[in-house]
Amino acid sequence: MGRPAKFDRDQILDAALTVTSEAGPGAVTISAIANHLGAPSGSLYHRFASRDLLLATLWIRTVHRFQEGFATALDQNDPVTAALHTPRWCRHHLNEAKLLLLYRHQDLATTWPTVLAPDLETLNTRTTNALTSYTSRNPNTTHEHLIFATVDVPYGAVHRHLLKGNPPPPTVDDLITKTCQTVLKL
Repeated sequence: MGRPAKFDRDQILDAALTVTSEAGPGAVTISAIANHLGAPSGSLYHRFASRDLLLATLWIRTVHRFQEGFATALDQNDPVTAALHTPRWCRHHLNEAKLLLLYRHQDLATTWPTVLAPDLETLNTRTTNALTSYTSRNPNTTHEHLIFATVDVPYGAVHRHLLKGNPPPPTVDDLITKTCQTVLKL
């Protein structure tokens, strides 16, 4: 019987996030993460067969964490809060927000470990369901308008700040709110 794991999956992923934020994605190696944790590299390879698998798993975890607040707001029939979730989450989770900019979902499906294919196929299911459910409950709101107001506008508002490594300033919240209310006629 083997020894119990000293570090769980989330501790390893958190260490990878720290290494990424401190030294950039190119510095993320199994050895660098192991050094950060004070663990032998072999124990990380036991959990994650490759650096790519580890980074893909971290990215997927981050997407899910981001999406939860967005989908919850839509489930509560509150598209403005859903739209504001993006800049607020980015401010509170700056390193994770910057990590999300490193990869695009459509690129991952063909380049990352095939073991993650089921995760990538269902990655946006929770968000898609929340958007569809909202438009079903609110027939005067088109799917296109809802996505523009709650996804496209907030993403555009935070993107340039994140590219510079900065959190989005609070002033974007007012602009997002006004745009969302105008587009959705709230």
